Amino acid sequence: MKKNNKRENHRLNNKKKKTMQKENISTKKAEYDVLGLETKRKVNNNVEEEDVKNYKLQEEKESKSGKKNKIVVLTIALILIFIYIIYLLYKIFANPTNTFIVSNGELSQEETTVGYIIREETAIKGQNYKNGMVKIKNEGEKVAKGDSVFRYYSSGENDLKQKIEDIDGKIQEAMEKEGSIFTGDIKLLESQIEKNLNYVYSLNSMQEIEEYKKNINADITKKAKISGELSPAGSYLKELIEERSKYEEQLNAGSEYITATQTGIVSYRVDGLEDVLTPDSFSNIDKEFLENLNLKTGQTVASNEEMGKIVNNYYCYIVFNLQSEEAKNAKINDTIKIRVQNKDETKAVIQNKIEEDDGSVTITIKIEKNVEELISYRKISFDVIWWSAKGYRIPNESIKEIDNLNYVVRNRGGYYTKILVKILKQNDEYSIVESYDTDELKEMGYTTTQIYNMRNISIYDEIVLNPTEEQLK
Repeated sequence: MKKNNKRENHRLNNKKKKTMQKENISTKKAEYDVLGLETKRKVNNNVEEEDVKNYKLQEEKESKSGKKNKIVVLTIALILIFIYIIYLLYKIFANPTNTFIVSNGELSQEETTVGYIIREETAIKGQNYKNGMVKIKNEGEKVAKGDSVFRYYSSGENDLKQKIEDIDGKIQEAMEKEGSIFTGDIKLLESQIEKNLNYVYSLNSMQEIEEYKKNINADITKKAKISGELSPAGSYLKELIEERSKYEEQLNAGSEYITATQTGIVSYRVDGLEDVLTPDSFSNIDKEFLENLNLKTGQTVASNEEMGKIVNNYYCYIVFNLQSEEAKNAKINDTIKIRVQNKDETKAVIQNKIEEDDGSVTITIKIEKNVEELISYRKISFDVIWWSAKGYRIPNESIKEIDNLNYVVRNRGGYYTKILVKILKQNDEYSIVESYDTDELKEMGYTTTQIYNMRNISIYDEIVLNPTEEQLK
C-alpha cells in the first residue's frame, strides 16, 4: 500500500514537473514571440525611418535640382530678352522706321535776336525841375494835347501848405461855433465833400489822392465863404478865407505846370535816347551805331523824378541785326511776325534795311500791337518769324525730286504708289505739302486722263522714307 502510494506520489510529481516544464517552455516561447514581435517592430521602424530619410533626401535632391533648373531657365530667358533688346536697338538705330504717317501740322522759320525800340516820343521838362515833381498823370495814362501832366514844387511850398492847413483848422472851428446854417448850396457841398472823402479811402494812387484832396479843400473853402456871408461872425470867417486865398495864390504862382505837347501815353521812364533813336534817323542806325549804345538786354528803364515824356501808343519800331539767309532775302514792305516775351505773335512790316560790311543785315520793322507793354524797355530779346505755314507735314527724306517735280511714295499693304506733291514751305527737317489742283496740273502739261488717274496725298497716309527707284516706278 505504501509502495503504491509512493508510486502514485512519484507519478504525480513527475507529472507536475512535466507540466511545469511545459509551462516554462510556453512562457519562454511566449517571451520569445514577444521579443520577436518587438524585434520585428524595431526592424520595421528602422526600415520606415530609413525610408523617410531616403524620401526626404530624394525630395531635397529633387528640390535643388528644380531650383537649378528654374535658375537655368530664367537665366536663358533673360539672355534671350537681352539679345532681343540689343537686336531692336540695332534695328532702330541702324535701320530706322522707313515709313511716316502724314499728319496736319505747322511749320515755321524763326530765329531769336535782340532789338532796339524806337518810338515817336517827346520828352517834357520845365525850368524848376530841381524843386521836385508832383505827378498829376500816372505812368501809362492817356492824355490829350494841353493836359497838365505834372508840376514842380514852388519855393517855400511846404511852409505855404502848412499855413493853409492851419487856416483850414481855424475856419472849421469858426463854422462849428456858428452851428448849422442850412442852405441848399451848403448841403450840396457837404454831400460832395463826404462823397469825395469816402472815395479817397479806396484809392491806392498818391496822385489821385492828391487830386481829390485838392477838390475837397476847394469845396470846404466854398462852404466857408457861404457860411461867412450868412453868419453873425462873418467878418472873422471872411478874414480867414481871404488869408487862405492869398496863400493859395502864392502857392499856385510859384508852381510850374508841365502840359502834354501831343496826344499819347504819359511815361516817366526817360533814358535820354528820346532824341537819338527817332523814326527820322533809320538810315543812320546801323550795327555799329546800335552796339555803341552799350545797352543791356531786357533792362527796365528807370523812372525819372525830374521829367517825363509823351509817347505815341499806336505804333513803334524795332531795329535788329541778323546774318541769316531769310534776313538777307527780306525786302522792304514785307510782312513778317515777331514774338515778344513768349506772348502772342504780332505782325510786323519791314520799313528799312541796311546791308553791313560783314555780310549781316540791319532791319527796321514797324509794329502796331503791344506798343504800351514795351514802353518800359529800350532793348529786348524777341523771336523773328520769317514765315509759317499749315498743312500736311512730312519729313524731307520722304520727298524725291524727279525732273524738277517732287514726289512721295505711299505704302498701302505693300502696294506702292508714287504721288506728285507741291511743297508750300520747307525747313531743314520737314516740309508742308499739298496736292496740285486741276488748273495747275493742266498748266504743267498733264492731260485730263492723266489728271483723273492721279492719286492725291491724304492725312494718315503711310509714306516711305528714302524711297527706292523700284518703289518710284
